[in-house]
Amino acid sequence: MEHFQITLSNSANADIRQPVLCGVVSSGNLEVLVMRGDSNGTCTVDVNTSAVGFREIWQAVLADFNDRHALGGLKIAINDAGATPAVVSLRLRQAYESGRSENR
Repeated sequence: MEHFQITLSNSANADIRQPVLCGVVSSGNLEVLVMRGDSNGTCTVDVNTSAVGFREIWQAVLADFNDRHALGGLKIAINDAGATPAVVSLRLRQAYESGRSENR
């Protein structure tokens, strides 16, 4: 297992007020919890993964998602069981969109 935290900057803050959980921790999948963070303009992502040595890949996938979405002011927790980057992006989008739709 590997654990690390990635901090992303985004001047646009997300409109998510309630915590949202998507996915499951199982082989090739992951669980994503999105919630309000403590600081505007910053998103912290805590990653727990069974795939050791892929921090740079995680950084790239999360930076790409941050470039496309307003992640400022969020805290994200990820529990991964070997998901591919495409599955990571899918689960992040599911949680993000679910959180935004609950606020409309």
